[in-house]
This record gives sequence, structure tokens and C-alpha cells, in this order.
Amino acid sequence: MSLAPIILFVYNRPWHTQQTVEALQKNDLSSESDLYIFADGPKVNATDEQKEKIKQVREYIHKISGFKSVTICEKETNCGLANSVIAGVSKIINKFGKAIVVEDDLVTSKYFLRFMNEALDFFENDDQIFSVSGYNYPAKTMEIQKNYKHDLYLSYRHASWGWATWKNRWNTIDWEVVDFKKFSENTKLQKAFNRGGADMSGMLKAQMEGKIDSWAIRFDYSMFKQNKFNIRPVKSLVTNVGLDSSGTHTGADEKLITTLDDDWMPQIETVKSNKKILKNFRKVFDPPPRYSLKRFIRKIWKRLFN
Repeated sequence: MSLAPIILFVYNRPWHTQQTVEALQKNDLSSESDLYIFADGPKVNATDEQKEKIKQVREYIHKISGFKSVTICEKETNCGLANSVIAGVSKIINKFGKAIVVEDDLVTSKYFLRFMNEALDFFENDDQIFSVSGYNYPAKTMEIQKNYKHDLYLSYRHASWGWATWKNRWNTIDWEVVDFKKFSENTKLQKAFNRGGADMSGMLKAQMEGKIDSWAIRFDYSMFKQNKFNIRPVKSLVTNVGLDSSGTHTGADEKLITTLDDDWMPQIETVKSNKKILKNFRKVFDPPPRYSLKRFIRKIWKRLFN
């Protein structure tokens, strides 16, 4: 098995970055994996305190060891997360053909890298799989029926908290969403896109109107147009320690916090879409009764999309 490079995006959170790196260092394939770090630069109006945190992050990443190699790319100015992810992933994935991606607030379990690499190898030629994710919602937020016999399930929605994909999938994504006008006039298509969550069409609209800056919703839209799936473990291999309002896009939400089991490694096998799981998955993103859909979309964007 040829190991995929790990791409890590960092910015201005030194403590969170350290938690992310230390967890990756404990993974059983870390010493055999190449790590590529993309560090975004300060915004034009950055305060001295924010600049100091960026400095602290950069001082820390230059001391990282425990990987086969560590390559660092530092930006002088702020590119924003969406542009950073698109450019950084494109650069690495076009060189190596596949990549594992994490951000600076994700703590991974011991078998995260092994799962991602084995899944990339296993599903590489499976045309229905667009991406692999390591995160899944806690049981209190999303129910997996007890009689479900597999460790993986198919999802209509990509999970950006610890994920991987291949060059031949990544390079099919239309980041400009050139057919958005046609999509915005077709309620049937919008309803179909919302099978992954009631907020998805609204999120794409907000992206195209410049109200949010998300690479992930555009990733989801390309996956939808190609009628492909994201594959996830039934128990999360990732937890987000950035749900403390410290990030630019994520806010506190206990419903998303997972507890990791370091002794669990999912069994990787081909699975079929499961209607009950897909229904329970969609409920995570359905607004409660009498809840403003626009307000709900803003909340989802704040807590999930990076």
C-alpha cells in the first residue's frame, strides 16, 4: 500500500494546532507518512494579538518531527480557508494522485491514518465513491440502527473534518459552479440536492452570492451532480477541539462533539446505501419545527463549513 501524503492547514491557533499534530504523531503510520503544512498569513486588518498567534503557530510547526518528512508552505498574506484548501490540495494531489486532509482543530484516533489509507486503496476503483471521511456524528445526534452490520455507510454529504480523495475525483470539481443559474431555477434539482440536508441548496446559494466562503459546499455539489457518495465510519475517528468559538467558521455545538475509541479500526468493505441511515443523517440538518430556515442555514454554516 502506497501511503497518501497528509495535508495540514493551519492559521492562528497554536494550542489547537499542537493537539492536532500530537494526535497525528500517535497514529501508527505517522513515521511512514509525508506531512505537508500550509500556513495562512495575517489578514490586512489583523491585530497585534492575532499576528502573535500566527507567529506562535509558525514557530511550532517548524519544530514538528515524527513523520517521514515535513514540508511547510507559509503565506505572507491571508488567502482564506477555501482558497487555501483548493490551492493546497490541488498542488499535492496532482503530484501524488491522492491525499489525506486535516485542519488545525481536529484530533484523530490512533487508526485514522490507517483507515484513510486502506480506504483510499480499497475504494480507488469504485466509481460510486467520491471521498472518504473519518468523522461521524455522535450517536445522540445521529442514530445508526442496531441491526446494521457494517462499520461503514454511504452519505450524500462530504465530511470536511478529516477526509481524503483521489486526483481523478478532485479534478472533476467545478469550483466556479458554472451551471448555478440553471440549478437555481430548477426546484426539482434543489430538492434532490437537499437529500443530504435541508440546508444544502441554501448554502450553495449563499456561496454564489458571496455571503459565505466554502469549498465544501461546492465539493458536495459536484459529488451530487455525478451521483456519487462520501463514505464514513459508523463511529468517528475524528473529534473537533475547535468547537469553542476560537475558529473563523466554527462555533460551539455539543451535538457534534465525539468521543474517540483508540482501539477501534473499521472493517473496510463494499457497502450499499441504506435508506434508514440516509434518513437519520438528513435529520441532523433538518431545522426544528417553527425554526427559520435561513437562521438554521447560518447556524450550520457557522458550525460546520470551513
